[in-house]
Amino acid sequence: MSGSIIIRLTDVSFAYEGADERAVKGVSFEVKQGEFLSIIGHNGSGKSTLAKMLNGLLLPVEGVVEVNGAVTVDEERIWDVRQTVGMVFQNPDNQFVAPTVEDDIAFGMENLGVPPEEMEVRIMDALEKVHMTAYRQAEPNRLSGGQKQRVAIAGILAIRPAVLVLDEATAMLDPRGRREVLDVVHRMNRELGMTVIQITHYLEETLASDRIIVIDNGSKVGEGMPSEVYQRVDWLRSLGLDVPFASGLQDRLQKKGLSFPGLEMTTEGVLDRLWTSALKK
Repeated sequence: MSGSIIIRLTDVSFAYEGADERAVKGVSFEVKQGEFLSIIGHNGSGKSTLAKMLNGLLLPVEGVVEVNGAVTVDEERIWDVRQTVGMVFQNPDNQFVAPTVEDDIAFGMENLGVPPEEMEVRIMDALEKVHMTAYRQAEPNRLSGGQKQRVAIAGILAIRPAVLVLDEATAMLDPRGRREVLDVVHRMNRELGMTVIQITHYLEETLASDRIIVIDNGSKVGEGMPSEVYQRVDWLRSLGLDVPFASGLQDRLQKKGLSFPGLEMTTEGVLDRLWTSALKK
């Protein structure tokens, strides 16, 4: 993960028209190029509103959102922002605009004026990256949920953004579909150095993140590595969040008098620690 900053939010606030309260309140943070960042919070906490501000779909009423040197409120730079930050939303059906997978991936590039011969190369490259080349001529509405999201990701990859934002992109998928999508996204982050910002309420999905930001009632209330955030079990539950199974298990064991020098992020890790402790007795 490089040290350069690709996204910077400074005291950002947002209010929907007619709302009594701001959905986002004075949020500040930076995202490093190549980072895998997860943003968590209970339903209605403001995390999806925040996601839409990262590529100018929503504009702050106060504060500044800066993407690779461009401010999102600058109308002359908004296409630079949207080429830098690609979005994948919760319902992939809402993102399909063409009759075939190939045509749908081409649509975004056509809007950017990519030459046809270059589009052909990018379509195949994007489909290979999400393991969907066999479905090039398929109708998107005939695909499974996981396949649809992989095609949606391919459409974003073809535009070649530096940042991929997943706004509850696995929320409508079954466990297999979620696993398929996350495997693709982690591979993009690992192999291509793509910056990933994941908005999710499935906390198990955040365990491999570089960093987690916690949002509550529109404000940033905490951040840290997963091993730091998920040690605060009681605090997370007070915010209306559950915790990953291994974290909850370890917390219950500690409250019964068992000591753990550090947080184990998997159930297997907790069991190994228990087994090692038992052997020493």
